[in-house]
Amino acid sequence: MSKFRTVRGMRDFLPEQARTMRYIENLARELAKLYGFKEVITPVVESYDLLAAKSGEEIRQRMYAFKDLGGRKVALRPEFTASIARLVATTLRNEPKPLRLFCAGSLYRYDEPQLGRYREFWQSNFELIGSKNPEADAEILTLTNDLMERLGLKNYWFKVGHMGILRGILGEEGVKEEDQNLIMQRFDKKLWEEGLKILEKLKVSRKCLETIKNLMKIHGTKIEDVLGKVKEKVKDYEVSVSAVENLEEILNLTFESGVKFEVSIEPAFARGLEYYTGIIFEVFTPELEIALSGGGRYDKLIELFGGEPTPAVGVAHGIDRIMLAMEKQKIKPKLPEKPLVVIIPIEEDLKSKALELAIQLRKKGVCTEVEVMRRTATRALQDADRRGATHTVLVAPKELKEGKVVLRDMQLREQKAVDLEKLPNEILDE
Repeated sequence: MSKFRTVRGMRDFLPEQARTMRYIENLARELAKLYGFKEVITPVVESYDLLAAKSGEEIRQRMYAFKDLGGRKVALRPEFTASIARLVATTLRNEPKPLRLFCAGSLYRYDEPQLGRYREFWQSNFELIGSKNPEADAEILTLTNDLMERLGLKNYWFKVGHMGILRGILGEEGVKEEDQNLIMQRFDKKLWEEGLKILEKLKVSRKCLETIKNLMKIHGTKIEDVLGKVKEKVKDYEVSVSAVENLEEILNLTFESGVKFEVSIEPAFARGLEYYTGIIFEVFTPELEIALSGGGRYDKLIELFGGEPTPAVGVAHGIDRIMLAMEKQKIKPKLPEKPLVVIIPIEEDLKSKALELAIQLRKKGVCTEVEVMRRTATRALQDADRRGATHTVLVAPKELKEGKVVLRDMQLREQKAVDLEKLPNEILDE
């Protein structure tokens, strides 16, 4: 047995897994086109300072960071948004708004490997840049729901919150942004008590502590009822009240458009990334405790990277996590059924004819393999069956003299002699 293994936290994707992964990615890409998002491709390696600027302390600690041969500190990208913000702040700074940008690829974080969490993982990413209005947030929610529906996922729900609710309270209490970030990171991990202890050490008012504790108890699915309770709890914090009203407007706008999905509103919900400023959300299924998708509004990131003040909202979909959810729900990719043909030369001197036929069939868009192991016809047919071939073509001397080959339907177990020029149509018309 070989001593070589994959590096911890990395995986090989076998053909069926790779096919499912590309299916999800391509579905996301089709959705991008439908919504008017243009694909961009950003580097896997970026400046460490760029990626560390607003990624959050936990991600900063888990980045694959190193010095390149030129002595520059760089890192493998742990997420896409920083790269997109850099692009918008530089190359695309003069492009008319809004910008709708899509990208997909691999990302890297030095997490502890576990179910649905790996050190190399894949995402599709959508960013809508240039609009501060709730219809932009509604579009990102609608798009995310659209993807879940097209994948055939069942019983999924959106966990929704707004960063302005907690930050409004903490800002009025005079809590510095870096301390706010530490608290948000604890809340993101559901380490509620740790977050509250940080607040106690900062000597915030009793009213602040009680308000946040009360928010932790509030969650529900009815927009008006839940947000009415939240508004009552934060009524003394003007910024927080505005955040609740903004969230209410976004959700009402989304559902009034006819979109339907389950939603759980949680005012104390936080995400670890430091750049979020408005609505935040994640998507879950009952079978997994980890989010399949996550996103939100970030209105200050592009400015941080030297661009003009530019509002933005986006979402990332975890492709390998969606794969896992599909597996749990026994959902198979809806791949178009195409014929797979195996060409079997009966004699050695017919190999070149077999290759020639394969080229002709491929030009017609037929997936074609040639038997290259020099098996007997019987064994070659058995192997073709095992590999899922829909048809085999037997290239035999007798039929070839008449300008024909033997076409065998592997499902029906029937075969017939077919003229060479009619072969592609015979396969495609069945």
